[in-house]
Amino acid sequence: MKRVVVTGMGMINALGHDKESSFKAICEGECGIDMITIFDASQHSVQIAGEVKGFDPETVMPPKEVKKADRFIHFGLKAAQEAMADAKLDPEIDKDRFGISAAAGIGGLAAIEANSIILETKGPRRISPFFIPSALVNMLGGFVSIEHGLKGPNLSSVTACAAGTHGISEAAKTIMIGGADRMLVVAAESAICGVGIGGFASMKALSTRNDEPKKSSRPFDADRSGFVMGEGAAALVLEEYECAVARGAHIYAELIGFGESGDANHITTPAPGGEGAARAMKAAMKMAGYPKVDYINAHGTSTKYNDWYETMATKETFGGAENCPPISSTKGQTGHCLGAAGGIEAVVSIMAMRDGIIPPTINYETPDPDCDLDIVPNVARKAELNVVMSNSFGFGGTNGVVIFKKL
Repeated sequence: MKRVVVTGMGMINALGHDKESSFKAICEGECGIDMITIFDASQHSVQIAGEVKGFDPETVMPPKEVKKADRFIHFGLKAAQEAMADAKLDPEIDKDRFGISAAAGIGGLAAIEANSIILETKGPRRISPFFIPSALVNMLGGFVSIEHGLKGPNLSSVTACAAGTHGISEAAKTIMIGGADRMLVVAAESAICGVGIGGFASMKALSTRNDEPKKSSRPFDADRSGFVMGEGAAALVLEEYECAVARGAHIYAELIGFGESGDANHITTPAPGGEGAARAMKAAMKMAGYPKVDYINAHGTSTKYNDWYETMATKETFGGAENCPPISSTKGQTGHCLGAAGGIEAVVSIMAMRDGIIPPTINYETPDPDCDLDIVPNVARKAELNVVMSNSFGFGGTNGVVIFKKL
C-alpha cells in the first residue's frame, strides 16, 4: 500500500487560535477552562468549560455567510485554512485527486437547540432555512471542500469522541488504496450550549468543580470527578509520500499505523479492563511493525473508568507498566473537545515529536494507584521522540488509535 505523510497542520482550541500559540500554552501547562460565557449556565449544575474566546467567524467567512454555518464549522474552516497554508500547495495541484475527511461527534448541537426553541415559541415558519445545512456533520466537509475546491472523496466520521482519529484513519485508507493523492482531515466540535452541558451533566459525566475551573479537569488524578467540555478544531493535510517528495513538501511525520475496534459492551462505559482499547492499540502497533513508541497522548478524559481502563489497556499492549512509554493527557489544558479531540491531539502529538517535548498532565496532585504509569505530571519534559501514539475512545464502544513516525 501507498505511504501516507503529514505535510500541513492547523489547530484552534481554548488556548489559542492557531497551532503554535496553543501548543506552546499546552506545553507550559496553561489551562483554557473557565466559567461558561457562551450561554447563561447559572441554573446548571455544571458551569465550566474550555471555550474558544475572542473568535470572530467573520475572519473565516464573509459576514453574510456566517449565519449559514454552525460554530463547529467556523472552527473547522479556521483550522483548515491554517493547515492548507502550512502545506504550501501549488495552486495548480490536481483537486480531483484531493479529498476531504471531516469529523465531529455531535455537529451543530447549538443550532438544533436554537431552532427547537424557535419551533416551540414562534412556530415552524420561523425556523431558519439554514438550520439543517448548518447542523449536519458532513457539512463541515462540505463547507471546507467548497472553499478549497477539493473534488476528491468527501467523507465524514461521526463516532463520538473517536471521530477525529477515525477521520485520520479514513483519510489514510483512501490514499493507501489509491482513491486520492491527498486528503484534508478536519475535525471540529462546538457543543457548549444548554442542552449539551445539561445532557452530559445529567449522565454525571462532567466535573462539577465550578469553584475551581482551572483544576476541574485532572486526568489520572485520584480526585478526578468527570470530564470538562471543550471546543475547537484541528486539520491535517495527508499526502501520498511520493507526491509529497516530488513537490518538495515539508514532511512533519509519516502515519505508520492505525487501529480500530468496538467494545460491544455498553453505550457509555468502556469495556472492562480496557479490552477494546487494547485491541485498537495492538492493531495499530501491528500495522506499524511494532516500533518503539516514545510517547502516548492518552484519551485521558478525567473520568474514573476511562483513565483506569486506559491505563490497563496500555499495560496490556506494552507488556506491563515497566515497558510502557511516557503517557500524558492534554485534556486538563483544553478540556475534552469530543469529536475534535482526536484531531487536536494528533496535531499535539506530531508537534511534540517535532519539538522534542512531552506535554504535561496538569492538575496531578493525588496519585491513583490504579493509574500507575509515567504520566509526565504537571511539567513538560524534554525527550527525543521518534514515534508517537494518540488514543481516542468514544461512547458506543468505538476506539481509534494512530501512530506517527518522524522522517
